[in-house]
Amino acid sequence: MRAVLDTNVVASGLLWGGMPRQLLQAAREKKLQLYTSTPLLLELTDILGRAKFARKIAVAQLSVDQIVEHYALLTTVVHPAVIAPTILDDPDDDQVLACALAAKAEIIVSGDRHLLDLKEYRGIKIETVAVMLTSINHL
Repeated sequence: MRAVLDTNVVASGLLWGGMPRQLLQAAREKKLQLYTSTPLLLELTDILGRAKFARKIAVAQLSVDQIVEHYALLTTVVHPAVIAPTILDDPDDDQVLACALAAKAEIIVSGDRHLLDLKEYRGIKIETVAVMLTSINHL
């Protein structure tokens, strides 16, 4: 299954664990094909570089750049499609949609209400981590 993980899901999986980390593990086990883009990797770098995550990053004994690089190696990086502004309340979310469209993704996984409220974008489902894990476990 071709998927794009929203940056909030990636950050949670990398720093904490739980269900978001299970999605990353599913990608490692080739149960899921992950796609990202340079703008999404830059956003992830920005998020992980925030002071509130410094302690978690220090425990990992890796730099933010190394963590992002490890994630990028788990994905296929695509050049995002050009799309019309779609999520006016949070334009950064359009980068997730643009990546998914370019990747020909089947699903976007997010915890962001702006994306989840869309339910789908040009035939690409938008689901929570829990729904995605249920789908993977039924394959």
